[in-house]
Formats: sequence, C-alpha cells, structure tokens
Amino acid sequence: MTGQETAGPLADLRVLDLSTLFAGPMAAMHLGDMGAEVIKVEHPRRPDPSRGHGPSKDGVNLWWKTLGRNKRTVTADLSTSGGREVLLRLVETADVLIENFRPDTLEKWDLGPDVLHARNPRLVMARVTGFGQVGPYRRRPGFGTLAEAMSGFAALTGEPGGPPTLPPFGLADGIASLATAYAVMTAVHARDASGVGQVIDLAIIEPILALLGPQITRWAALGTVAARTGNRSSNNAPRNTYRTRDGKWVAVSTSAQSIAERVMTLVGRPDFINEPWFASGAGRAAHGSELDEAVSAWIVARDRVDVVAQFEEAQAAVAPIYDAADISVDPQYEALGTIITLPDDDLGEVAMQGPLFRLSDGVPPVRFTGRAPGANTDEVLAELGFSPRDVALMRHEGSI
Repeated sequence: MTGQETAGPLADLRVLDLSTLFAGPMAAMHLGDMGAEVIKVEHPRRPDPSRGHGPSKDGVNLWWKTLGRNKRTVTADLSTSGGREVLLRLVETADVLIENFRPDTLEKWDLGPDVLHARNPRLVMARVTGFGQVGPYRRRPGFGTLAEAMSGFAALTGEPGGPPTLPPFGLADGIASLATAYAVMTAVHARDASGVGQVIDLAIIEPILALLGPQITRWAALGTVAARTGNRSSNNAPRNTYRTRDGKWVAVSTSAQSIAERVMTLVGRPDFINEPWFASGAGRAAHGSELDEAVSAWIVARDRVDVVAQFEEAQAAVAPIYDAADISVDPQYEALGTIITLPDDDLGEVAMQGPLFRLSDGVPPVRFTGRAPGANTDEVLAELGFSPRDVALMRHEGSI
C-alpha cells in the first residue's frame, strides 16, 4: 500500500483536531484513515507534545509520523484575537471538532460550544478529558495512566501478591480514541437526521472501565472483587504463557471446553478430561497449577515452530508471543496488509501499522505521514479567505 490519494468513505467529513497527547489525536487519526479531511491545529510555539514522545531517527520523531498521518497542520494561538478568528473560520467549514483542553479553557477564550454553534449549528464537538466535563475531578490533569489506575485495570493486572501493574503503553488513551471515533460517528449520524451538532463529553476513565467485564455487576451483586491472577484467568485454564525449548514463548487459551480437551489430549494428559472439575471453566481455573504443569512440561520439550504446528494440527488455540521484528515478517499480517510503507519527506519512507479494518470495496490508503507543525498554515488560511497580508500580520503578532 502506498500514499496515493484515494477518497475513503468519510471523505465528506472535515475534522478539526485541537487535541494533544494521544486519545484525541488518535481518534482524529482513525477518522482520517477512513478518508476524513483532518486539520491539526497546534499552538505556534508549543505544538502537540506527542511530537517529542518515543524514539527518533536523525532527529525526526517516529511516533508523530503515524499519529499525525493524514493531517494537514496549522498553527494558531487560540488565546489571541487572530488565532480565535482562524478557528472560527475553520469551524464554519467543519463537521467535527476534537479538543482535550481542561474544562472551561475554550470558554475562557470565548470559544465554548455556544459560540462555535452560533457559527456552525451542525458542528459535532468531542470534548475528550481525563475525568469529563462535570464532577469534583473535572479540572484535574488527566492522562491515560490515571484511567488505567482508577478503572480497575491496574488492580486486576500483575502477579498474585504482587503490586498493581500499569501497561507500558497508552492503553486507556488508545481505548478512548476508539470510543471517541465511535461517538463522533454516532453524533454525525444524529446530526444528519436533526440538523444539529451535539457536544460529546468523553472521560478517558470510562471506556477502559467498560472493557473490563462485569466487575461492577459482580461487586453490586456479590460484594466481591477480582484478585490479580498474573497470566492466568479466573474463568478458565489452562491459560498462560509458556517457554519453548529454543527460549521463545507462546500463549495458550482454552476459553472453550472443546479447546481445553484438545490441548490436554495433545500434551498427553487426557486423563484430566474425565475429572468432574474439568467440565467447567471455573473448575479448570481452580486446578490451574496442575494443568499449567502438564502443558508447560510438553511445550518446554519442543521448539516454538513445532509447538505451533502441533497445536494447529490439533485445532487447539496457541499463538507465538511476538515483538515488532516478528510482526514485520509474519505471513498472516502480510496477507492482511497490516503493515504499510509510505513515502516521507524527512526519512524517505516510513513503515507503520495501517487502518484498523478493511471494507469490501477496498481499504482507503493512508495518504501521507505526519507533517511538521504549521506545514499547511498558509495554504489553509488562504482557503479560508485570509489574504497574504492578513497571514503576515498574524504571524508577526504571534497569532499563528
């Protein structure tokens, strides 16, 4: 897949991305992947801090090449009169605005929803913050790490008796980005029926909570909370990671009863299948140590390629534990077209993961990689009717 221009199913949407640090920018990226025109608006002297996160090559940030893809970039200081006018003119032309300023910040600049909707009643506005627009925590700084802590995720993650564990990447932000894109498309659908754009209040602490299963229902009904189980599951077994003879790792899952039976037959312990407790996931989980010992002893005596091949032949569920190098050469990812390579002005070309899914009429290609702050400022402002003199004056004043 290349960076050729192809209209996607959301090509009729213009999205303004005013957000920073992951959840909002990633939501805008998902919309851009499906063809939406995305305009990234950043402060002229303090651009999105995402540009400084993660590794770089030759001084060029690599993360932004993915996070900023398909986005034209404009700089505007929204606290100034010039920057405010730039945004208001953009809003007149836009379908969606995504922002993650602390509550009341846009209102302080006289850019709250009432002002924006006065310019464009059809605008869908997604407000993505750590804790939402209401409540006692609304003005706290909010990051995905705090959502991973407060949602119950960290409490569930880690070894029994060990400390709560945080993920080494922006899990809550990533989940919130998907929820934001879903919310935006829901609001756009409602807007198309009513003619009125709604304001979305998305708190990053909520989407990750929604994905953690029935923990709230369990607490309300039973008064119990789940304990940390490491790589094991409290719902079924065997379910763990296992080391192979060549020092690599695989993961085994047996959520279905039939799969559990196939695994134990494969590893030479079909006798377990006749145990009364083996007939339910909870029963197997209670005997997880015994099952793990049998599976581990069989796997550690074989190289990973042999383990995967024999599991596949037995129609039992196993997966090699990959790092990025493994993913890059895996034939299934290759068949799906998951990894794409794009031309890039700074680095020549950049490889990255592509859109999240494929449509039957073809996947709209990622059109270009992340650009420098303000790369399209003059171009976009000219489209909005600002004269070269207007642009020069605003640049001199620091508004753009």
